[in-house]
Amino acid sequence: MPVIALNTSSTPIPLLTPFYSDFDTQTLEERKSVADDARSPFQVDRDRVLFSYAFRRLQSKTQVFQSGEYDFYRTRLTHTLEVARIARSVAEALAQQSPRCHPDPDLVEAVGYAHDLGHPPFGHIGERKLNELMAPYGGFEGNAQTLRILTHLIFENSKGSRGMEPTRAFLDGVLKYKALHGERKTAEGKAPHNHFLYDGQAALREWAFHRAHTLPQTPDAWNAVKSIECQIMDWADDTAYSLHDIVDGVRAGFLTPDRIRRWLEGLPREENARYAPFADLLLPAIEKERLEAYIARRIGRYINGCRLVPATGPFAALSHRYCYRLDVDPEMVAESEFKKRLATALIFRHPAIQQVEFRGGHALERLFDALRDNYIAPWRDARPLAILPEPVGSRIQAVKGNEPEAVAVRARLICDYLSGLTDPQAIRLYSRLYQPGVESLGLQG
Repeated sequence: MPVIALNTSSTPIPLLTPFYSDFDTQTLEERKSVADDARSPFQVDRDRVLFSYAFRRLQSKTQVFQSGEYDFYRTRLTHTLEVARIARSVAEALAQQSPRCHPDPDLVEAVGYAHDLGHPPFGHIGERKLNELMAPYGGFEGNAQTLRILTHLIFENSKGSRGMEPTRAFLDGVLKYKALHGERKTAEGKAPHNHFLYDGQAALREWAFHRAHTLPQTPDAWNAVKSIECQIMDWADDTAYSLHDIVDGVRAGFLTPDRIRRWLEGLPREENARYAPFADLLLPAIEKERLEAYIARRIGRYINGCRLVPATGPFAALSHRYCYRLDVDPEMVAESEFKKRLATALIFRHPAIQQVEFRGGHALERLFDALRDNYIAPWRDARPLAILPEPVGSRIQAVKGNEPEAVAVRARLICDYLSGLTDPQAIRLYSRLYQPGVESLGLQG
């Protein structure tokens, strides 16, 4: 991991609301100010994410259905846009409840835009497969990779890479999970499947909480720590996932009234009784072809069902961001649970989706195998084949040696490259390496 210069300056920054202090708007590295820039620090965070290549490439990454397979369904980009819009709407609703002291809508929107930047091609199977392949080198996790992008890779070019100098409140808002890979491996006796940061990101976590006198002592305690902006993003993600994936599932033919009814009938009696009222609202909307209008109304319920509730904890003295928790209407939480379980049972576990996932996972595994054999280990004095485009290949070759640390750095650079590919880019690279007769030029196309 590169050494990151942490910004310790405390230059006062004009604030839009008393909810935030200089502690919240301090940046990881000193941000070069522009004299006539009228944007707030959080608006700068938002714009730097929104106008980045890392954000644009989400348009060709899988949400539920593989990118390009169903052209009018949601991709990771459209999902992200919806999460950011819902998160901002929640923040605006909270501002109406408490006009003088509330989470900043621009900040919450920025967190929504950034929350999935680190997701690899092929959706969740891509994340699981890369974590499996990277197990000897510190694992792979989408949220940890988002942090790596924001602090190290987002402005990558031929001369090197650097982060976007995020504010503390923005960086903390993105961190849905804060336990380190090594901490969880030690506590559980095995490498974790998900929900961790890379061990090399410990300094970033420390910077986020550097005024705290006491810190969590267990991985579970660390992962329970979420700022109010992170909680809003999490609920917006659940809202988009549980509502909009249902729409796509119906349009694709995976969710039909008959299949939904049979699924309900197969549940234990208590669960059937809990979910039946929600099914009674959903089924007529499907049968009468009014699903889009029904979902649009439900979004308003999910947004307006949120309240700020005072909270206490070890970080309450640091910032207002930890003085409150998001309280969501229990009915909306139960409805979201119903729709997520429905999507898992009838969409994600459908053979057609599982087959596509298998194909994506297989492609990533073969690509990693080829790059590992050529670039990672054993290190050879002979020049490796130029499989990767420049400057990626040169950066990996510049890390020499067979020491575990050097091998892990080369593996992480390869993982950065693979996780940054879109679905079509990964498929084309796989075809060029493993399918004879496929055009070999234009590797990044």
